[in-house]
Amino acid sequence: MPTPAAVRRAQELGLDLILIAPTAEPPVAKAMDYGQWQYENKKKQHDAKKKQHVIQVKELKFRPNTDDHDYEFKKNHALRFLKEGNRVKAVVQFRGREIAHVDLGKKLLLRFAEDLAQAGAIEGQPRLEGRNAHVIISPIKPTKESKPKEAAKEPAPQQQPPQ
Repeated sequence: MPTPAAVRRAQELGLDLILIAPTAEPPVAKAMDYGQWQYENKKKQHDAKKKQHVIQVKELKFRPNTDDHDYEFKKNHALRFLKEGNRVKAVVQFRGREIAHVDLGKKLLLRFAEDLAQAGAIEGQPRLEGRNAHVIISPIKPTKESKPKEAAKEPAPQQQPPQ
């Protein structure tokens, strides 16, 4: 339908002519209430935003001489973060003369990444930036189990004792 005729028809109905697909050949327009259309679009965007999962980067700080108990404590936190679907950034901070022992910090980061290998994958090698060395670990997508779901839900058949 020609544009002037479409505009006239929309005015007769008391509606607005809204261009839906301007790049289509021919362009697609629709006669509807513009305020209602805006409201529906805003509501769709809000619902889409609700459903998305924002991945955060959780940071754990270490020192080159971090004790075993502290290391295990932070490792358990990192496992929890990875299971929640967040990325983990492990940072080794060097203070004062500790910067002379960068190799200890990198060993610590590699050990940390190796301990978290079942829950996360390392993104690149440990990097030294200024007085900090860091590594980022991303969560691994959980693999689907080979068992069918229906079989897992059915109760096991019970045997009756002989009489």
